[in-house]
Amino acid sequence: MPHTFYAPDLSGLSYTLPEDESKHAVRVLRLTPSDTVELVDGRGGVYQAEVTDANPKRCQLRITQEQQVPRRAYFVHVAVAPTKNLDRMEWLVEKATEIGIDQLTFLRCARSERRELKLDRLHKIAVSALKQSGQAWLPQLTELTDFAAFLPTVDASTTFMAHLEDGERTPLARVAATGASCCILIGPEGDFTPQEIEAAFTRGIRPVTLGASRLRTETAALAAVHTVHVAQELAG
Repeated sequence: MPHTFYAPDLSGLSYTLPEDESKHAVRVLRLTPSDTVELVDGRGGVYQAEVTDANPKRCQLRITQEQQVPRRAYFVHVAVAPTKNLDRMEWLVEKATEIGIDQLTFLRCARSERRELKLDRLHKIAVSALKQSGQAWLPQLTELTDFAAFLPTVDASTTFMAHLEDGERTPLARVAATGASCCILIGPEGDFTPQEIEAAFTRGIRPVTLGASRLRTETAALAAVHTVHVAQELAG
């Protein structure tokens, strides 16, 4: 397998790796002229390229083959309240990217333990997971958004809330393939408040369950991603 590099600004038939990537390619991977590498742009483009100048500051590549990988037929979106421990959100971004997620929105809820979030490191983790897993589409990571402001932005008919309050809840696996897109809301460790749950239900968002176990926030979010994929594959 050729080594994979992320090239979001790729255009034309040549590409120069950034200095840090060039150093890694030449000093660590010991790539030399005529060696083959793979480039992904995060927008479905996958390219085969050949090293033409193994310069550790500006390694130059020539594009030899291009493939455009279409998006899957359905869109997976998870909106989750980030945990106080950022490591757990980093784990979620990595694993969700590997499995395949289109959008990950971070919610600021009443019981949220984390009120601020910087996406720079999470973006780098998503890029690394993209390259490792062979995915072609980089997920969109959306800035921390107030719960009340987020609700009007989603289609209630294909949006579901996984909460822990008593009441009737449908297994996500049973309804995750009702449309070409699916958004699942995952609350903080203390769960959504009754007021947030009521606000979601008022908009027509339906309650779902991910199973009998009480899951950590990041586990629930990843379980939701996997459940949507399984449900869509069975429906298709």
